[in-house]
Amino acid sequence: MEIEAYLNKQSAKNIFFIILGTLISAIGINMFIVPAKLLSGGVSGIALIVQYLTKFPAGYTIFLLNIPLLILSYKKVNLRFTIFTIIGTVFLSFFLVLTYSIKNILYINDPLLLSIYGGILNGAGMGIVFSNHGSTGGLDIISVIVKKKYDNFEIGRISFVVNFFIVGIGTIFFGLTSALYTLVSMYITSYVVDKTIKGFNRQKMILIVTNKEEEVSKEIMTTLKRGVTFLHGEGAYTKEEKRVLYCIVSLTQLPQLKLIVQQIDENAFISILDVAEVQGKGFRRELF
Repeated sequence: MEIEAYLNKQSAKNIFFIILGTLISAIGINMFIVPAKLLSGGVSGIALIVQYLTKFPAGYTIFLLNIPLLILSYKKVNLRFTIFTIIGTVFLSFFLVLTYSIKNILYINDPLLLSIYGGILNGAGMGIVFSNHGSTGGLDIISVIVKKKYDNFEIGRISFVVNFFIVGIGTIFFGLTSALYTLVSMYITSYVVDKTIKGFNRQKMILIVTNKEEEVSKEIMTTLKRGVTFLHGEGAYTKEEKRVLYCIVSLTQLPQLKLIVQQIDENAFISILDVAEVQGKGFRRELF
């Protein structure tokens, strides 16, 4: 596909938040992770080891290590994923270099506090990047390629092996204490990434049983611009056939949907369920 196909308003919004996310992540690394001589996951962790041992800024190492991986991404994945990954990689590298000096701003001699807040900021930044179909390269590229080839392969295995290797190197050069605090930071980063992604993409599945299904469905489609599907059901006690309304809405639309249903039929039965992932028209598509 041509690059012009991605130059639209939604892509511009995604790119803006990818850049913002990499800035937040870079601040978290340089302000908290680096002063405590902790590591990070994937290529960032390798880059930090190089920085600690040689004083060569991690931003440059990340960029250099990702060049062959970006070429591989273009050949093995697709152009859209590669473009967004280039943006994420370049800006993370740039912001790591730009914010390099802020490691001297805080004078906190508490590795636990530094690992906690470093993990939070790094996780929040990466979560924003991932929520906007972005990537910072490295392990993300390898994971996508492996996942495309072996659909049932668990990506967590790759992350575990690579991060275990990085922590092992950290133990050799910086001691067991540093490695253990790194594990704390990595866990917090992973947790915050997950929570950030869910916070941006939380959807709810709604099942509605009402005697005024036509009015309710029409109002949902008109007001919320969400599709509604009729599921055919039957009451176990009454044996009466009913049409059950099925639809997916965002978390922010949920209060309005409940108000719509209650105003039309105050006796309606509403079941609200969490949805792990939604794909299809009206919802954001996957990156690859």
